[in-house]
Amino acid sequence: MTSLRRRSVLRMLGLAATVAAAGAGLGASAQDRNTVRIGYAISKTGPNAGGAGITTLPNYQLWVKDVNDAGGLKLPDGTRLPIEVVEYDDRSQTEEVVRATERLATQDEVDFILPPWGTGFNLAVAPLYDRFGYPQLAVSSVTDRAPEFVERWKNSFWMLGGGHDYASALAGLLKDARDRGEINDKVAMISIADGFGIDLVTAARPALEEAGMDVIYDATYPIGTSEFGPMINEAAGSGADSFVAFSYPPDTFALTQQMQVADFNPKVLYLGVGVGFPRYKELHGDNATGVMSLGGIDPGNAANAAYRARHREVTGQAPDYWGSVITYASLQMLQQAIERVGLDREAVSREIATGTFDTVLGETKLENNQLRQLWWTGQWQGDAFVGVAPQERAGASKPVLPKPAWGAP
Repeated sequence: MTSLRRRSVLRMLGLAATVAAAGAGLGASAQDRNTVRIGYAISKTGPNAGGAGITTLPNYQLWVKDVNDAGGLKLPDGTRLPIEVVEYDDRSQTEEVVRATERLATQDEVDFILPPWGTGFNLAVAPLYDRFGYPQLAVSSVTDRAPEFVERWKNSFWMLGGGHDYASALAGLLKDARDRGEINDKVAMISIADGFGIDLVTAARPALEEAGMDVIYDATYPIGTSEFGPMINEAAGSGADSFVAFSYPPDTFALTQQMQVADFNPKVLYLGVGVGFPRYKELHGDNATGVMSLGGIDPGNAANAAYRARHREVTGQAPDYWGSVITYASLQMLQQAIERVGLDREAVSREIATGTFDTVLGETKLENNQLRQLWWTGQWQGDAFVGVAPQERAGASKPVLPKPAWGAP
């Protein structure tokens, strides 16, 4: 296999301690093993590496370091075992993430597998998690089909909501702004032809229609697109005050830059994954102000603030404002489930499905294998990407519209 393989007991980020691989099987007692083996296939190279390298991989590294610094995963008998990591680079290729996941289960025989980054990749590997009995903590995956998937794959857990949730929140914000006379009722919309984009745009069309918004431009584009000039020109000439793109990180950054070059200044600018990355604000400065996307945070949440400080201290980079904190919370859920029931994967899955957990999100409990207490829309305001929907949620910020016109780049 050509993917990079790395085995080490992670006293991560400069710590040198190493523990030999354990040969014991799943049913072995703590006395018969030296480590708990946890594996993952992640996009370290290729177009998905940007998203995985912000939202997913740093949180895996942070969590492993935190656990191992505390002596390892605590088992029900009080024993602690350090985590040994088996890691593959899926190279942003679907066939590669499938092969690596199967190898983790059948050859490496890891105790648990952490999920890949991206909606499409999580859907691609879900049957393997189910076949081999691993709980799947699908954080970076937006899908309205989560209830159906839970029925099909009973040990799958969907942590980021569905397209309908985000689309309905956006439609509601646009309707309110239109009713206040801040924008017209016209929307220009583009979407990536991948699981994420398809799910979001499929939900957005009826949600916007129900809100009385008129989608006058609706186009899709393939993965790998880097030139958005023609679509930007079509949207700019459409007369729409609102521009919506359900995009992945490379597209989000390219769209923002190319819109500034084209001097296209929609009153509402809603882009996809990447807006909530700290790099987006660093790169665009004041021009990030008013840009909307999925996610957000409550800037007054002390637990989140402490997590963000710890993430920056350990990994050397800030977490994003959407999936990062949820990724870390999902790992805390896994950890606490293991503490309660041990290393039996079926028992761990049952505990995740039914238990209540103390995480960086606060008290956390899933509903039908889904996390539902989420921010559906966020907006850059000052130096933070704040949650603006649902407005009735404690800690919500008021949306600022219209978006300021582009300044000097």
